[in-house]
Amino acid sequence: MAKIKQLTIALENRPGAVAEIAKTLGNAKVNILAISGTAPMGQTGFLQLVVEDTRRAKKALDEAKFPYQEATAEEYELPNKPGALAQYLEKLAAKGLRLSSIHATASKGGKKAVVVHTIDTDAKAATAV
Repeated sequence: MAKIKQLTIALENRPGAVAEIAKTLGNAKVNILAISGTAPMGQTGFLQLVVEDTRRAKKALDEAKFPYQEATAEEYELPNKPGALAQYLEKLAAKGLRLSSIHATASKGGKKAVVVHTIDTDAKAATAV
């Protein structure tokens, strides 16, 4: 399991909002490795990103005045087969860890899937006591 940084950006739910962020990072030569978002109809949404160069991404977002939050996330490779995600999540649950966010991807026919998740820090602290 690798520790990585995840950036969460609040954005207006309107056409082109995600494209503006992607263009900002692309112009700064920042490669987006993972992206997940949610934007309820007519409301502010959230975009979660894992990038290759977090420092450069933060600088570009700051310059473009996109507010964001940075969190430590975990990246884990799983076999790309039915039930693998459930087994992994059951292990986290058995440790008393509660997820704050999760996204995963695998290519059709690929042998590996990649899961990125953040842990609820309040739940993590409670299990450490």
